[in-house]
Amino acid sequence: MKALKLEKRKATAPKAPKAEIGQPMLGRDILVRALEREGVEVIFAYPGGASMEIHQALTRSTIRTILPRHEQGGSFAAEGYARATGKAGVCMATSGPGATNLVTALADAYMDSVPLVAITGQVPQAMIGKGGFQETDFFGMTLPVVKHSYLITDVNDIPRIVKEAFYIATSGRPGPVVIDFPKNLQISKTQPVWPKEIHLRGYDPDKKADDLALNEIIGLIAKAERPVLYCGGGIITGNAAPELLQFAEATGIPVTTTIMGCGAFPETHPLSMRWLGMHGSATANWAVSGEFKQRKSLDEPMVKIKPGADLLLAFGVRFDDRVTGKVEEFCKTGTIVHVDIDQSEHNKNRKVHLAIESDIKYALGRLNEMVRKRPMPKKFPAWQAQIEEWKQRAPFHYEVNEEVAQSEHMRDHLQGRESEVILPQMAIEMLYELTKGEALITTGVGQHQMWAGQYYKYSSPRQFITSAGLGAMGFGYPAAMGVKVACPDRQVVDIDGDGSFLMNVQELATAHIEKIAAKALILNNQHLGMVVQWEDSFYEGNRGNTYLGDPEHRRRIYPDYVAMARSFNVPAERVMYKKDLRTAMQKMLDSDQPYVLDVICPYTEHVIPFIPAGRTVADMIY
Repeated sequence: MKALKLEKRKATAPKAPKAEIGQPMLGRDILVRALEREGVEVIFAYPGGASMEIHQALTRSTIRTILPRHEQGGSFAAEGYARATGKAGVCMATSGPGATNLVTALADAYMDSVPLVAITGQVPQAMIGKGGFQETDFFGMTLPVVKHSYLITDVNDIPRIVKEAFYIATSGRPGPVVIDFPKNLQISKTQPVWPKEIHLRGYDPDKKADDLALNEIIGLIAKAERPVLYCGGGIITGNAAPELLQFAEATGIPVTTTIMGCGAFPETHPLSMRWLGMHGSATANWAVSGEFKQRKSLDEPMVKIKPGADLLLAFGVRFDDRVTGKVEEFCKTGTIVHVDIDQSEHNKNRKVHLAIESDIKYALGRLNEMVRKRPMPKKFPAWQAQIEEWKQRAPFHYEVNEEVAQSEHMRDHLQGRESEVILPQMAIEMLYELTKGEALITTGVGQHQMWAGQYYKYSSPRQFITSAGLGAMGFGYPAAMGVKVACPDRQVVDIDGDGSFLMNVQELATAHIEKIAAKALILNNQHLGMVVQWEDSFYEGNRGNTYLGDPEHRRRIYPDYVAMARSFNVPAERVMYKKDLRTAMQKMLDSDQPYVLDVICPYTEHVIPFIPAGRTVADMIY
């Protein structure tokens, strides 16, 4: 009888969909057709000897091929596209040096959980391991900074590998995947078999919290007096921003984000405390760890003035060192709940009291259902009042202080016109005003990146696109190109520093030729501003190779970004005086072309608040 039932069950089991068999074609054409089948619209690709066959196939494809002027620029652009859309960005390079130029973007995508598929040409299989021209073991060298790697060894595997690569890159915790493609297989012919489904043994990205654990969160909220929602980039990559907003409003719990999470919760919302960490808001830092008497040295004890969170709901975060500072003091007295889709992040940097492995959208959706059935009896009015007092006492702020007034910038450029000085924060505030807070913002890395986070308020996910974990200078403008390609009807502005912008300035050529109207607002202080700030703070202002101008002509702005941009046929303007800034910025925003606005600022400004690395809230300068 049991055997009969088993046979019946087998007979009625759903059949796996049959694979589709295509017409015979070359490996290069199979790859491109596989990309088309995955819905790829654009690829950022620089040709070379080991990848030119694929470029030949792309000339007959519906996929838009954008030629960057450097492989790193192309890979950052692919990242920008991915971050703006949530879809996998695709870049391609030839073997050897072309491939190695992709490594920084792979590491960046790995750190920030960005879906990226990087395709590289490889020398013919017979030459692998023999030190041939432009051969590198790209599969091996990228293993630490990718979610998965493929070296194609059989032309018949191409359809499966491409489908798996996109599935791996975009599912679970997103990340970069490498496909290394030997040249001899690119010109081998076979009949492709297109798989309908993917089943990877041992890989289960669909994680869902059980209701028992989620009910425990509800119970902890009911007991709490000072809860805080601490949310990161996982909210954005998990498309959970609507659920987060609903949960925060239903419970009355104040929200802070990481810089990766900017836009996950509207920063103009009354419950928003903006972002926390080294240069985050004083309010958010106090709300998590408590307000302490500001100490002058590490020898002094930490004296608490007001308590911080007694419950920290850490959703889609990884307790990065730039957020926690001295990790043992981060929310030292609170109960910490950590919900993340990646179990390896649990208790990695900060020990927590309740770790839940789950897709964050699912977890927040279920929590919202639970709160609907059993509304919270309190909305924490006393805690919200305390947070409002902190907000009023310690907002993000700046001023033209004595250091700015006595600076070399003032002497060289603004003598007698000191009131016309442009501080970098002013320029970002004006950009926020003129764009009504609706632009998509990318950044390089440094002080300007922090000010872009502080003085532009983000109201939606995927609005602030920055290299957060890796901190890759040169990211801003190529990423802006990728964002603009993804969102052609949106205003896209790269807020950049002069040091960062120069690292991939060649992409102005790409923007002009491809008619990608991404704008660049350069906050030009002629220095590596963030390193200068640390030199001032820890090295008594001794300059260790942080001046970027021409030391023999210090009064001259060097390099001349306006002349450089115009050499690429990209319109540009320089602004030195505050009276000219609004008109110049509006002109940039009104342009239907790529555009560079070079805003000259003093280098004496520091980003505050500032919690030095490895220190605590008691050491915060604000």
